[in-house]
Amino acid sequence: MSVDAATVRRIAHLSRIAVAEGEVEHLRGELNAILAFVEQLAEVDVEGVEPMTSVTPMTMKKRADKVTDGGITDDILRNAPLAEGPYFAVPKVVE
Repeated sequence: MSVDAATVRRIAHLSRIAVAEGEVEHLRGELNAILAFVEQLAEVDVEGVEPMTSVTPMTMKKRADKVTDGGITDDILRNAPLAEGPYFAVPKVVE
């Protein structure tokens, strides 16, 4: 696949990038080099290769998925202007 000058201008317009007329040929060469590299990648046989998220093998750190109250109710309620028992007390807004 090859990119022409009109395509470079269209890509620049859609990307909202100002491209001077003198830069069009340089960008055309850059885009064609990128597309040639992508075509090379398409030739690589990846049959049986597992997808990777990193170049180094690592496992995600996970914690047990269990519901708790946090165990710090007193610390949290110390920030409240008014508390009643283990709850925040708020002014009544509905009659």
